[in-house]
Amino acid sequence: MPATRQYYLWIHYILRNGPQQRRMADYLRDALVPGLNRLGATPVGVFEAMVGDHAPAITVLAPFASSDAAIGYEARLAGDGEFTRAADAYLKSTAIDPAYVRRETSLLHAFPNVPRIEVPAASASKGPRLFELRTYESPGETAHRSKMSMFTEMGEMEIFRRTGLTPVFFAQTVIGPRQPNFVYMLVHENLAAREKNWDAFRTDAAWKKLSATPGYADAEIITNITTQFLRPSASSQV
Repeated sequence: MPATRQYYLWIHYILRNGPQQRRMADYLRDALVPGLNRLGATPVGVFEAMVGDHAPAITVLAPFASSDAAIGYEARLAGDGEFTRAADAYLKSTAIDPAYVRRETSLLHAFPNVPRIEVPAASASKGPRLFELRTYESPGETAHRSKMSMFTEMGEMEIFRRTGLTPVFFAQTVIGPRQPNFVYMLVHENLAAREKNWDAFRTDAAWKKLSATPGYADAEIITNITTQFLRPSASSQV
């Protein structure tokens, strides 16, 4: 029986330089990540922006079994006394001294062939890992479905894995900006490993054949690809 596809909350906090960064780190470590775990959301990823985004910024990736569970997480945390005690300083932030500049949240739905977060092997030992986040935007729903099908039905995911492009998650944006789009995260040991793996992918014979399929060229079905590089924070479980 196929694994149930998870829903992900992608919670993006834009910060200012200064004490906000320490306050958010404390909140995530002591309150939000443990609170999400108690709701059944595990593992929780926490990532800091490196390249390709406003910085400083920090993002939380939280998996849920259903969209209702994901959307209702704040109300459930509000009833968790352990969370509210640990989050007291964060929850009492004011406009004069805010916890963050802005928060942006997206709801994502996992691809059927990557139905759950795949935790990198290096996470257990807190080993080196560079996360690459890529967003693929399409000009419309038909083109969007075509590009998704390359990963879910036509073998692009298998080519990724074989050439060393290791998935953490693949998901379609259900609620969020720049739709229609899907988002995926890869993990690399470092930038040199990333370049090596992408070179292997670009020169792979199966990829060259797939990318030449009529109607599936990027120029026909993709309007924009955004790439960001992230590093795991100390509180990340991914």
